[in-house]
Formats: sequence, C-alpha cells, structure tokens
Amino acid sequence: MPPVEFYPAQIEEYHDGLRRTSCCLYMKLAIVRQKYTPFGGAERFVERALSGLASHPLDVTIIAREWTDTQAVHAYRFLKVDPFYLGRTWRDVGFSHHIQRILAENRFDLVQSHERIPGCHLYRAGDGVHATWLELRNQARGGIFTHLARAATALSPWHSYMLETESALFRDPALRAVICNSHMVKADIIRRFGLTDEQLPVIYNGVDLDHFHTGLRAEHRRRMRAEWGIAETAPVILFVGSGFERKGVFTLLHTLSAVPTAHLVVVGRDKNERKAVALAQKLGLENRVRFLGGQKDVRPYYGMADVFALPAIYEPFPNAVIEAMACGLPVITSTHCGAAEVIESGKNGFVCDALDREALRRHLLTLSDIRLAAEMGETARRAVEPLSIAAMTQKLIELYRQLTTPC
Repeated sequence: MPPVEFYPAQIEEYHDGLRRTSCCLYMKLAIVRQKYTPFGGAERFVERALSGLASHPLDVTIIAREWTDTQAVHAYRFLKVDPFYLGRTWRDVGFSHHIQRILAENRFDLVQSHERIPGCHLYRAGDGVHATWLELRNQARGGIFTHLARAATALSPWHSYMLETESALFRDPALRAVICNSHMVKADIIRRFGLTDEQLPVIYNGVDLDHFHTGLRAEHRRRMRAEWGIAETAPVILFVGSGFERKGVFTLLHTLSAVPTAHLVVVGRDKNERKAVALAQKLGLENRVRFLGGQKDVRPYYGMADVFALPAIYEPFPNAVIEAMACGLPVITSTHCGAAEVIESGKNGFVCDALDREALRRHLLTLSDIRLAAEMGETARRAVEPLSIAAMTQKLIELYRQLTTPC
C-alpha cells in the first residue's frame, strides 16, 4: 500500500503510479476541484484534460475533498483536503483556506484551480461569472420576484461570500492567467474586473470524437425509443444537464405545448425536478416528457434524439452541447450560452434569447422535420471536429509552458 502522509485538516497524500520523466517541460502541476461527480461539467473537463496530459512529462497532483474517478486517482498523485464543515459557505471557506496554506508552501510550479480561490496561479472560469449569473437569474424571474431575489441574494451568506471571493480572485496579484471556456466569459471578466486580453486565453472544452459519434443513432435509436414508448417518426428533443432553472428546462416545458408532435427527454439531476414534473403534468405533457435523472452514459440518449435544446439563462460553455453536436444533433441554445459561438443559425442549429419562447417555438417547429434535423446534425458534427481532446490538451500545454518559462 502506498504511503499516506497526514497534514492538518485531514489532508492525505497518495503516491500511486506517479509519472516522472526527465524533460525540459517537466513541471509539478496541481489541479484543484472540491469534489468529483460524473455529471459535472468542470469535472468532465478535468477528466478529459487529464487523459490528454497523460502522455506529457507532468507531475500532476489532484487536490480535492473527494475524487471518485479511480482511474485518474491511480494514475496521478491525489491530495485529499477535507476539513470539517456545516453548510456550503463554511464548506467553501474551509476548503479555500487549506488550499491557500498549500499554496504558501510553494510545492508546485503551477496551481490550476477550478474553484474560486484567491492566490492560485491559474484559474479556469468554467462556471463563468457568479455576479452575471445572479443578475440574469433575477431578470428572468421578473416582476416582484426580481426584487425578492435581489433581497434574498443580498441576505445570503453564501452568495455574499461568492461575490467577494470572485472579486478577490480576479484582483489577486498571484493570478497569472484565467482560462476562459468562451469569448462570452472572457468579455464579461474584462468588463467587470479589468483583466487584460493577454491574461484571458480562451480554450474551448474538448470532446472525445470517438466516444461521441454519429453512429450512435444506428446503435440506439430504435431500441431506446421502443423502451420509452416513443414512435420512430416522432421528433425527440433532448436536454442534458443539472440546474433546471439556469439551463432552461421550465422554458422548454412551456414551449413544448406549442410543438404538439414532439417529445422531450430530460437527462440530469436537479433539486427542482419535482417542480418540473408538476409543471409538465399541469401543462398536460406527462405523456410527452420523460425525466430520467442523471446517467453515467448519455450516449444512448444522444442516439435516440433528433434535436438538442438548452435555452439557458446563463451557461459559460456546456460539454453537453458539443457532445450532442459530435453525435450529429443540431442544437438550439441561447445568447447567454458560450457554446452559441460554435452555432451557425440555420446551418447546425439556432440561437435565441433564453426568454423568447416564441423564437424557441419556431426553432423547435423547424427542427421537428426529422430529415432537416438530420441534415443539420451532419453540419453540427463537422463544426466540432476541431474541438478534440488533443487540440485542447495542446493549448493547455502551451499555456503551462508560457506561464512557467522564465522571462
């Protein structure tokens, strides 16, 4: 059994299968994320990045409370940081403080954080800008709910902490660069925090083009539709993601009633699932909507669908969009979704305002033509072929080299 080294606050370090290669590019890299979940976009980015980095001479340490991706844990060094907490504010504060203590020890050449922690060298803004999400959410709720939401936000210790920490993160002198997963996020950070263009490299998420492919349609379409009682000729709209309010599930439900032949399949976990199920029943859609919860393998659902829809109020750049496109699905998304940058309206999907139900209805009706959806899906696949894991990894390596090479 590998040795275990104990640090304050239940920090454990495992040395198992550590790679060491003598090369001029060799460096000690730490990647920080609180917890791994197979359904999380940031975690899937890290997972894919690690698979790409495996062939490079890097000494990689994952720092987390919990990381259940056993393949990554056994391939790299794992540093468990799990201080006691009650509530999410204490959880984030405690984790941040212990990461900052590790940073002060200068044990790594580069620390890449996927959490809002001031003092890290490199931050990946995979969750976008928290202040922007709160503004857009409040606007979407509308009317008196906007004022109530603002008041609740102002009184929330967690939101207050997140806003203060976000500001401190972007203004910390130790920050060398911020990886933006879309130009939308980059422009927002420049506007709000004044970082320079050079500090904000845009690196799109990579997608495994062999794992997600157009052949899934032939493999799964007939079987999956028979399993869920959906005719092969019926248009199927797919939604994949957690965060139903933020990503537009309720908007989809309201719009679906105006697209009478279509079925909606929702894959993802969310605390508001009961509310969404109740709304579907209220709208008389219970026979055309399926809530399937989180799925470790989403490929059969991409294979059964005709269209992917994610009319998000705010979404920096979802993996699910490029996965769907790689599987040959046209995508309908919103102007506040970073993945809109890879959509050409009318060619491989459509982009509209998240709150414009009439525009969303028109786009869904257009793509209820299954043949047209399939043709646009072929264009969608070609559009994401440059977004391979290898291409993403190469950009990360170039960035690491730039940040660690002495001037």
